Amino acid sequence: MAPVLYIVIPCYNEQEVLPITAPMFREKLRTLTEKGKIAEESRVLFVNDGSRDRTWEIIEELARSDPHYIGICQSRNRGHQNAVLAGLMEAKDRCDITISIDCDGQDDINAMDEMVDAYLEGCDVVYGVRSSRETDTFFKRFTAQSFYKFLAAMGAEVVYNHADYRLVSARVLKEFANFKEVNLFLRGLIPLVGFKSTSVSYSRAERLAGESHYPLRKMIALAVDGITSLSVKPLQMITGFGVFVALISFIGCLWALITALCGKAVAGWASMTCIVCFVSGVQLICLGIIGEYIGKIYLETKQRPRYIISRRTWEETENPGRNS
Repeated sequence: MAPVLYIVIPCYNEQEVLPITAPMFREKLRTLTEKGKIAEESRVLFVNDGSRDRTWEIIEELARSDPHYIGICQSRNRGHQNAVLAGLMEAKDRCDITISIDCDGQDDINAMDEMVDAYLEGCDVVYGVRSSRETDTFFKRFTAQSFYKFLAAMGAEVVYNHADYRLVSARVLKEFANFKEVNLFLRGLIPLVGFKSTSVSYSRAERLAGESHYPLRKMIALAVDGITSLSVKPLQMITGFGVFVALISFIGCLWALITALCGKAVAGWASMTCIVCFVSGVQLICLGIIGEYIGKIYLETKQRPRYIISRRTWEETENPGRNS
């Protein structure tokens, strides 16, 4: 029997691009269904992440026009990662496989064919990997590639040049539901679940309409979340650097003592000021990193909901798909 597929699409202020890309996702469902690769009960699931424009109204209009469109609305904006998680958790009991993809049309939807083929061949996770970033600016390309390299160097297990375009089977999602982290970094958490995985390559296109909602500031915040959520290497680096500074300081003390005993000591306020400023700066940086981890611990201990769904396009008694 062909699997039921849910395409999970997070949306935040996407009123300009949604009318363009929604028919593309629906057409991909139709094509895969006609080829016999997925079941007719497959759906396009939009997740409205507290948009301030007409995004939710457009989703409701799409749902009324075609039962293959469905949507959920978060009670407020919770961020891209929480929106993807909300869609995956909503879909896991209604389908056999999910494919998460952004709404902007930059990720090649034709790669879904290869993803589904890989699932039918036995893979439970299929990562969409960007083969090139020729459409990105030099700054965007440089920062993005540095982002993945830095994460890997810090000990986070990530797939290079993979964002959140991936196929995940329902049985992986049911295991993933046991991960209770509040600080989400899905591209680092999914590999931790295990199961057989592979990747497919695709070329990234330009955004079809609207503006990007992922500026450098959010990329840096995502990198910090990824590192502090998945690795303690920064803390180990602090320890190592602290030992190094202590060793240099010990050598400096010996040098000062020997100089004083030899009667060659001279006033050196400039060098002393530089040393004090350097050590003070190192201490503040270390405290900042430690504070970042303490903040993460603080948020985790609260165990607040990672998402709250306020509205659904279907009635509670209606079953939009097949339970698996």
